[in-house]
Amino acid sequence: MTPPGGEHPLGTDYLGRDVLAGLVHGAGVTILVGLAAAACTVTIGVAIGMCAGFHGDRVERSLMRVTEFFQVLPPLLFAMVLITLFSPRVTTIILAIGVVSWAGIARLTRVQVLKVRSLDFVTAERAMGAGNARIILRTILPNACPPLIVAAALSVGTAILFEAGLSFLGLGDPNTMSWGYMVGASRDYIRDTWWAVTFPGVAIFATVLSVTLIGDGLNDALDPLARTVSGWANAPDAPRT
Repeated sequence: MTPPGGEHPLGTDYLGRDVLAGLVHGAGVTILVGLAAAACTVTIGVAIGMCAGFHGDRVERSLMRVTEFFQVLPPLLFAMVLITLFSPRVTTIILAIGVVSWAGIARLTRVQVLKVRSLDFVTAERAMGAGNARIILRTILPNACPPLIVAAALSVGTAILFEAGLSFLGLGDPNTMSWGYMVGASRDYIRDTWWAVTFPGVAIFATVLSVTLIGDGLNDALDPLARTVSGWANAPDAPRT
């Protein structure tokens, strides 16, 4: 439990492990979990939302009932159950986060598909004899992507927080160093080694904040209405308050 300074700039934890070395090695695992879990979330959500919005009728009602069921379940509790049933490994954590987090992406995708599928160029594609797969992948999906890209970026931060919360509760991978594992492993010694919990927590906070700001920037860059309003507000003749 060496305090910060000297040979250990950020101190050591209760087992004598260097906190700075843990931050460096745990960054890769934490970011990997965030990206992979976000990819899993977006894949499931886009697939279900695309099918519901494109086909409609019974397919839409059935898939939306399933989506509402997953939205009602407490996501952290559901993820804890899944990880407890299987071994607490990185792959299990990624899949658990993806399974409990896709409902919001599915509903967003459905709304975007409903907006795009009634436009004239989609009707023209259908009149030209294009199949459903071509219309979905080549026409609807590219035009529905901007909000989904923003949601995917924000899902990375959510997944990182999810992994940290699971590790804090003792459900992280004990054989893999991550920022969440560092916080969870030292939580019982926080009064004696505050640095072993504080510095990984600050790293998680800074990373999630950065991802959120990136998502906001993507939203401003990809939303034509936001660009129009911003350009109008910055115009020389725009009214000032």
